Amino acid sequence: MQKQSSNPYASIMFLSESFERQTLMPSDVVKSQLERIANLDRKLGSYQAIYESDALEAAKAADAAIASGHRIGPFHGVPFALKDIFDVGGRVTACGSKAMRNRIPSHSGTIVRRLIAAGGILLGKTKTVECALGGWGTNQYMGTPWNPWDLEHARVPGGSSSGSGVAVASGLAMCATGTDTGGSVRLPAAYCGLVGLKVSKACLPTKGILPLSSTLDTPGPMARSIADVTLMFEIMRGTEGWIIDRDKQQKSGLFDFTIPTMSGLRLGILDDHERQLCSADILNTYDAAVDIFASLGAHISVFSSPTPYAEMASANGAITIFEGYHNHHALYEIIENQMDEDVRKRILSGREMTDKSHAKHLHARAVAQEIFCKTIQEFDALLTPTITKAAPLLTEIDQNISPGHFTRPFNYLDMCALAMPLSLTPHGLPTSLQIITREGQEALALRIGATLESVLGITKNPDLSRFDYLGTQGPKTARQNIKQQP
Repeated sequence: MQKQSSNPYASIMFLSESFERQTLMPSDVVKSQLERIANLDRKLGSYQAIYESDALEAAKAADAAIASGHRIGPFHGVPFALKDIFDVGGRVTACGSKAMRNRIPSHSGTIVRRLIAAGGILLGKTKTVECALGGWGTNQYMGTPWNPWDLEHARVPGGSSSGSGVAVASGLAMCATGTDTGGSVRLPAAYCGLVGLKVSKACLPTKGILPLSSTLDTPGPMARSIADVTLMFEIMRGTEGWIIDRDKQQKSGLFDFTIPTMSGLRLGILDDHERQLCSADILNTYDAAVDIFASLGAHISVFSSPTPYAEMASANGAITIFEGYHNHHALYEIIENQMDEDVRKRILSGREMTDKSHAKHLHARAVAQEIFCKTIQEFDALLTPTITKAAPLLTEIDQNISPGHFTRPFNYLDMCALAMPLSLTPHGLPTSLQIITREGQEALALRIGATLESVLGITKNPDLSRFDYLGTQGPKTARQNIKQQP
């Protein structure tokens, strides 16, 4: 049997409890994680930077603190990764851009400080789509991570938090941060078989996170289970360790995953028009999930959005481009800068947008939010697929089309949305359910997700045994086929 200390897929809840009992120590896990990264990430390409010496030093300090009875809380000693958009003082935050590879902030952002203050051990920075603007997960110059669910063919990892999705799915991080402007936490979670939480806009601080869209950006956690995402979310929002320990023990607060009864829980599902946009594989697993909720007593009825999802997705994109252009245009207007050409095209499309047109978009958004809130009064939550099809081949994607048909609308509406894995397709690719709740109702989304997870179990992990650890065989990574940073 594999030792728990070397299990790359051990839950962070398990690690937390093991550290508290001192049956396992942080340095055991961190050393194992770093070894796995060294062996596999040359092929998977999920990390932008590895902080090996810092991580080992922090793990040694965590060992000593826990052994002496000075455990900070449930995140103490847990290794994690940051999307390369979160500032860490004294470390490069390049936002996936070759042009920003020398950008070194002096201070860490709020969420980073919270994760480290809680005793988390930072393994490194994960790759992102340049300037976080893209849902497929590609990056021309810094490299596109390899989706671990297909070792033979390069498939979409999901973006923009591509590296975080691949790292967690591959057992190269126990959990990781992402940011979500139009699906950038949920899309990599969906394509890589993970749980990803998009929070309400005011729920988590964005200070120290490079902005794309100030009105839409939300940070969020990715992990392999609802409980792990919940723990990470609690740390990210600044909940004290003793409170989390208490709630875990008493199964209260966010860790109260029980819904007294599913009977009467009102869930809205796709109408026929939206179903037509989904592949048969996606609909099969989606319908199976809906059937589980119905069997548990939930009241299921069709929900038709008062504003078409496609229209809201497009409007979300327009707001993103306008604000993204104003944040990053200086980089892209300089033709000599080696910028990702797909992202350059998107950013520069904001040239012709005016303050007046942006104000109209924001007003239309406010109106749409008001109308939508009235329309969903008879529902407790909505259920949609997270993606319309399982991870396509990189050679098949159209960079002019966003995969965020079901994710973008709920950034636009400022609702909470949880992506969680369902069954695999016949070709062994993850599918995903999106659970949408009203602003501020993250707890309800987590409870509904936990109820389904209790029936389905935790999604199995990708089989990486065919990777050659010496790097002499095995599939080429996407980053081997793309220009690299010198």
